[in-house]
Amino acid sequence: MRRGNSALCALVSLLLIAAAPKSLPRMPDGHPDLQGFWDNSTVTPLERPQAFTGRPFFSAEEAAHFERLPQYLERAVARLGDDEVNTTGEINGIWTETRRVGPDRRTSLIVDPADGKLPPLTPRARARLDAFTKGRKEHHADDPEDLPLAERCLIWGADPPLVPVSYNNNLQIVQTPGYVMILTEMVHDARIIPLDGRPHLPNGIPQWKGDSRGRWEGDTLVVDTTNFTDQTRFQGSGTGLHVVERVTRTDLNALRYDFTVEDPASFAAPWAGRIWMTRTDDRIFEYACHEGNYSMIGILRGARFKERDNQK
Repeated sequence: MRRGNSALCALVSLLLIAAAPKSLPRMPDGHPDLQGFWDNSTVTPLERPQAFTGRPFFSAEEAAHFERLPQYLERAVARLGDDEVNTTGEINGIWTETRRVGPDRRTSLIVDPADGKLPPLTPRARARLDAFTKGRKEHHADDPEDLPLAERCLIWGADPPLVPVSYNNNLQIVQTPGYVMILTEMVHDARIIPLDGRPHLPNGIPQWKGDSRGRWEGDTLVVDTTNFTDQTRFQGSGTGLHVVERVTRTDLNALRYDFTVEDPASFAAPWAGRIWMTRTDDRIFEYACHEGNYSMIGILRGARFKERDNQK
């Protein structure tokens, strides 16, 4: 982040730590206990809607109205119509959460830049994204590797930053003196974060979820992640993606999750966001995705049938 913003974030964090409730649960080593099941779903969009230009916060009435607007479930059913009813019928409330505006009533998850918008992509990143989009359109399923990571059930939502996905937005945190583990419900993936000060992996060893290293700053867990693959694209990012997460337990039922994103080759400037996670009594069941890649056969076979029909 820019130096001025970094200093401001550090000051705000220190003030919040000083004001934090003294009764928060703690581990035997004295650090806050972040363990448990948490829901990071929210109806607040990543970027600020045009209707709220210049408005970083909803009023209470606007927030209530925004929560009543059609959400993912209703939009998906409306888009598919009879196809959903006549095929799987799997789009229902079992997998989805009732989403709310965060307690700070922000109109976007992005808090920096102040306009709540993503910084522009660099020309290099735009060209890369355009080429990817064109390839997806023209060669969607020539080979298994042409399909996106989520469609191949390799990773979806577990790579930082932990921005909510379409559904399955629960996560579990397990904590020991030397490690923190974050299990993400979607695709049932775990990120194991060492806290012992070890250096990052060499640059030539990329990871689907990046290479995470954690440390404590007061009562805030700070996680620094680098070494992303060239397929782990986040809003147009590339292999230079660098994510810093800050997790703070603000009360018995809430975590404040702040993140910053840097990738000078892809974004014109660094940017930052905030998500509130709510403690839940729900549990995470195994998400088997397409179980043994059987549906991959159907996807590729369907693409071949479509090619054959187009040649008639």
